[in-house]
Amino acid sequence: MFPTTILLAVDGSPDSNRAARMATRLSKALDSELRVVLVGGRVPASGTVPGDPPLDADFESWARESLERGTRERLEEQLETIRAEGGEISGFHSRIGRPDAEIVRLAEEIGAGLLVVGSRGFGQLKRAVMGSVSRSVVRHAHCPVLVDRGGSADPFSGEILVGVDGSRDASEAARAGVEISAATGAGLHVVYVIDLEAYRPYPGPETWDGWQADQERATRVARSWVEGQAERMRIGGGVKTVQAHLAFGDPDREITRLAGELGAGLVVAGSRGLGGVRRMLLGSVSDSLVEHSPCPVMVVRGSVPGRKDVGG
Repeated sequence: MFPTTILLAVDGSPDSNRAARMATRLSKALDSELRVVLVGGRVPASGTVPGDPPLDADFESWARESLERGTRERLEEQLETIRAEGGEISGFHSRIGRPDAEIVRLAEEIGAGLLVVGSRGFGQLKRAVMGSVSRSVVRHAHCPVLVDRGGSADPFSGEILVGVDGSRDASEAARAGVEISAATGAGLHVVYVIDLEAYRPYPGPETWDGWQADQERATRVARSWVEGQAERMRIGGGVKTVQAHLAFGDPDREITRLAGELGAGLVVAGSRGLGGVRRMLLGSVSDSLVEHSPCPVMVVRGSVPGRKDVGG
């Protein structure tokens, strides 16, 4: 997965400043080029309200030029801040329009391998509920997205927690976690969440004998599997130790809980859901992690042709 092109979206907010520090650290550790984008607002549109007269063409042109100029100036300020903190910037872009759409579009245009965003939105979205921009970017980007939710000043001083479930996306998440751990020296943990309620019968005449034995057998198999994944990640990824964890319940809640207990600096998860949820639409587990995790979250999707799986 790495090295790659990292696209960092900034807006000058504290959240995006933390994201900038994380992207800078990652680009250096992973030998990846760093590009920066800032998206300004949208030019007022003509005729958006029924009966509203269209904007004067000269005014509309002036408004666009003014917005573009202001966006470039804000971007220059952000670039200076990143460079002052040691960031090496390979390219930068100023855009106007809807932030999530412009960020996703630019990522595709430049072939970004990782998008880094803050968690509170961009531009004028000062009070946006978590999810307006960053969640949309996570859902629509063609590449992995790292959402900085705050936490430790140095996310790689803590542990990296990777969620696995046997899916292709989880395998890619495992690979990303291994590579970041090896490059930064952060400790690595892998967790699989099993839903034991699936083995517990509803009270009634159809209740079968031996369900407790089925539950215990499933637990043994799951524990052996996740320990095997941890060993594969250790041997194949060049990290000294990978600690395996087996949890029980809802994947998003259990991963969030474990991240807090470990003092994790980063959670890495696939985009399709964890814990055996085979057809879960993007958004249930990964959205919940992005919204509730005590630390930054990287949501990984897709496969890399010609690469051998490291876990999952």
